[in-house]
Amino acid sequence: MKTHDFSVHRVPSDPAFGPSGLRVGIDIVQVSAMAQSLAEFGARLLQRIFCRDEIAYALAAPELTAQRLAVRFAAKEAAFKTFNFSEAGIGWRDIEVRKLDSGGCVLVLHGRAAEIAQAQGCTEMALSLSHDGDYATAMVVALAPASR
Repeated sequence: MKTHDFSVHRVPSDPAFGPSGLRVGIDIVQVSAMAQSLAEFGARLLQRIFCRDEIAYALAAPELTAQRLAVRFAAKEAAFKTFNFSEAGIGWRDIEVRKLDSGGCVLVLHGRAAEIAQAQGCTEMALSLSHDGDYATAMVVALAPASR
Protein backbone atom coordinates (compact mmCIF):
# COMPACT_ATOMS: atom_id res chain seq x y z
CA MET A 1 0.00 0.00 0.00
CA LYS A 2 1.40 3.36 -1.00
CA THR A 3 1.21 6.34 1.32
CA HIS A 4 2.33 9.85 0.53
CA ASP A 5 2.93 12.84 2.76
CA PHE A 6 3.77 16.37 1.69
CA SER A 7 4.17 19.55 3.67
CA VAL A 8 5.97 22.89 3.49
CA HIS A 9 7.77 24.52 6.39
CA ARG A 10 9.02 28.11 6.37
CA VAL A 11 12.27 29.08 8.08
CA PRO A 12 13.49 32.68 8.64
CA SER A 13 16.85 33.38 7.03
CA ASP A 14 19.27 35.75 5.27
CA PRO A 15 22.09 34.78 2.84
CA ALA A 16 21.44 33.06 -0.52
CA PHE A 17 21.94 29.38 -1.44
CA GLY A 18 23.72 30.10 -4.65
CA PRO A 19 22.79 30.93 -8.23
CA SER A 20 19.53 28.97 -8.44
CA GLY A 21 18.44 29.23 -4.81
CA LEU A 22 17.12 25.66 -4.98
CA ARG A 23 18.52 22.47 -3.46
CA VAL A 24 17.16 18.93 -3.56
CA GLY A 25 18.11 15.75 -1.73
CA ILE A 26 16.58 12.28 -2.07
CA ASP A 27 17.21 8.95 -0.40
CA ILE A 28 15.80 5.44 -0.38
CA VAL A 29 16.00 2.91 2.47
CA GLN A 30 15.12 -0.78 2.47
CA VAL A 31 12.53 -1.38 5.21
CA SER A 32 13.79 -4.93 5.88
CA ALA A 33 17.32 -3.58 6.42
CA MET A 34 15.94 -1.14 9.01
CA ALA A 35 14.05 -4.02 10.68
CA GLN A 36 17.27 -6.06 10.79
CA SER A 37 19.24 -3.14 12.27
CA LEU A 38 16.51 -2.58 14.84
CA ALA A 39 16.58 -6.27 15.82
CA GLU A 40 20.38 -6.20 16.10
CA PHE A 41 20.93 -2.85 17.83
CA GLY A 42 17.54 -2.08 19.43
CA ALA A 43 17.35 0.88 21.75
CA ARG A 44 20.94 1.90 20.99
CA LEU A 45 20.00 2.47 17.34
CA LEU A 46 16.84 4.36 18.26
CA GLN A 47 18.58 6.69 20.72
CA ARG A 48 21.47 7.44 18.38
CA ILE A 49 19.48 8.29 15.26
CA PHE A 50 15.91 9.26 16.14
CA CYS A 51 14.30 12.00 18.24
CA ARG A 52 11.95 11.13 21.09
CA ASP A 53 8.75 11.89 19.15
CA GLU A 54 9.99 9.98 16.09
CA ILE A 55 10.58 6.92 18.28
CA ALA A 56 7.20 7.24 19.99
CA TYR A 57 5.40 7.52 16.65
CA ALA A 58 7.25 4.51 15.18
CA LEU A 59 6.67 2.30 18.22
CA ALA A 60 2.96 3.22 18.44
CA ALA A 61 2.24 0.75 15.60
CA PRO A 62 4.53 -2.29 16.03
CA GLU A 63 3.65 -3.70 12.59
CA LEU A 64 4.75 -0.40 10.99
CA THR A 65 7.77 0.42 13.20
CA ALA A 66 10.47 -0.52 10.66
CA GLN A 67 8.62 1.26 7.85
CA ARG A 68 8.16 4.44 9.89
CA LEU A 69 11.80 4.44 10.97
CA ALA A 70 13.07 3.70 7.45
CA VAL A 71 11.22 6.63 5.91
CA ARG A 72 12.44 8.97 8.66
CA PHE A 73 16.00 7.77 8.17
CA ALA A 74 15.61 8.41 4.43
CA ALA A 75 14.41 11.95 5.23
CA LYS A 76 17.46 12.57 7.43
CA GLU A 77 19.78 11.33 4.66
CA ALA A 78 17.96 13.49 2.10
CA ALA A 79 18.42 16.52 4.37
CA PHE A 80 22.16 15.76 4.64
CA LYS A 81 22.32 15.87 0.84
CA THR A 82 20.16 18.97 0.49
CA PHE A 83 22.22 21.08 2.88
CA ASN A 84 25.65 19.43 2.39
CA PHE A 85 25.75 18.49 6.08
CA SER A 86 28.11 15.51 5.67
CA GLU A 87 31.27 17.36 6.77
CA ALA A 88 29.54 19.80 9.13
CA GLY A 89 29.39 17.74 12.33
CA ILE A 90 25.61 17.40 12.27
CA GLY A 91 24.05 14.72 14.47
CA TRP A 92 21.20 12.50 13.31
CA ARG A 93 18.91 13.95 15.97
CA ASP A 94 19.56 17.49 14.71
CA ILE A 95 17.18 16.52 11.88
CA GLU A 96 13.64 15.57 12.88
CA VAL A 97 10.60 14.45 10.94
CA ARG A 98 7.62 15.81 12.81
CA LYS A 99 4.16 14.35 12.19
CA LEU A 100 1.43 16.99 11.98
CA ASP A 101 -2.15 16.63 13.22
CA SER A 102 -3.23 16.95 9.57
CA GLY A 103 -1.36 13.71 8.78
CA GLY A 104 1.46 15.37 6.86
CA CYS A 105 5.04 15.67 8.01
CA VAL A 106 7.53 18.53 8.18
CA LEU A 107 11.28 18.53 8.51
CA VAL A 108 12.51 20.34 11.61
CA LEU A 109 16.17 21.23 12.00
CA HIS A 110 17.73 21.66 15.44
CA GLY A 111 21.04 23.01 16.73
CA ARG A 112 23.89 23.19 14.24
CA ALA A 113 21.70 21.90 11.38
CA ALA A 114 19.31 24.83 11.87
CA GLU A 115 22.22 27.29 12.09
CA ILE A 116 23.74 26.05 8.82
CA ALA A 117 20.43 26.06 6.94
CA GLN A 118 19.74 29.58 8.16
CA ALA A 119 23.26 30.73 7.20
CA GLN A 120 22.71 29.24 3.73
CA GLY A 121 19.66 31.48 3.39
CA CYS A 122 17.02 28.78 3.53
CA THR A 123 13.55 30.34 3.59
CA GLU A 124 11.46 27.27 2.76
CA MET A 125 11.70 23.50 3.03
CA ALA A 126 9.42 20.86 1.60
CA LEU A 127 9.42 17.20 2.60
CA SER A 128 7.86 14.33 0.70
CA LEU A 129 7.78 10.80 2.15
CA SER A 130 6.68 7.60 0.46
CA HIS A 131 6.87 3.88 1.10
CA ASP A 132 5.86 0.89 -0.96
CA GLY A 133 6.62 -2.70 -0.13
CA ASP A 134 10.17 -3.04 1.16
CA TYR A 135 11.26 0.48 0.27
CA ALA A 136 10.88 3.91 1.84
CA THR A 137 11.96 7.11 0.16
CA ALA A 138 12.13 10.76 1.08
CA MET A 139 12.82 13.96 -0.79
CA VAL A 140 13.80 17.27 0.76
CA VAL A 141 13.64 20.49 -1.24
CA ALA A 142 14.95 23.75 0.17
CA LEU A 143 14.77 27.25 -1.27
CA ALA A 144 16.67 30.45 -0.68
CA PRO A 145 15.84 33.49 -2.80
CA ALA A 146 18.61 33.83 -5.39
CA SER A 147 18.47 37.61 -5.66
CA ARG A 148 18.71 39.82 -2.59
